[in-house]
Amino acid sequence: MSDDAEQPDTRRMPTLDKTPDATDGRSDSAADPAAADDGGDRTGRFWSARRVPAAVVALVLLAAAGLLLYDVVAVRAHHPAMAWRRWLARELATRHLDNTWVLAAAALAVVLGIWLIVLALTPGLRQVLPMRPTAQDLRAGLDRAAAALVLRDRAMEVAGVQSVRMKVGRRKAKARAVSHFRELDEVRADLDVALGEGLRQLGLAHRLGLTVHVRRPKKG
Repeated sequence: MSDDAEQPDTRRMPTLDKTPDATDGRSDSAADPAAADDGGDRTGRFWSARRVPAAVVALVLLAAAGLLLYDVVAVRAHHPAMAWRRWLARELATRHLDNTWVLAAAALAVVLGIWLIVLALTPGLRQVLPMRPTAQDLRAGLDRAAAALVLRDRAMEVAGVQSVRMKVGRRKAKARAVSHFRELDEVRADLDVALGEGLRQLGLAHRLGLTVHVRRPKKG
């Protein structure tokens, strides 16, 4: 056996890393999806399954329909109608439309109907922020609490920041920082840069607005 056969293969293996210059002729915004313009992205919010409201409505309707069907079959079989049905028929025949209980029941039905219409026409899942799609037929979302935690960690890296309260909404991120040294304007400027970069790196489909407040810690 020759010595060459005993030598390990020291050839360099190909890697997936690319240098910043190796962009295949593309610009920085094309190479980095996070740097793309957010204005052309029309990614919508995630739709909630509404399992609990749908289950409640289905159970109520099923119980009411089953009870009414049972009573109708019983009457057809020459049995007396249930007491609740006789009471309901008597109340509907004797009460006027301007009665307080009639108006209250009508208002309740209207409120429930509007609530169901709103649930049917709105997406829900307000706590999930849609992220920028990076592949076809693939959608991702980021929880607002998780986004706030990431931005808070980014803000704590700024020199002079003692504590930060971060709140992320659907359209805006708000930071309330306490600085125990450095000028407040300098800290605010650094926070604007750090949090702006943090928002960009989150990869959200819609760029959030940023509001930063900086103050001194309370004395005593």
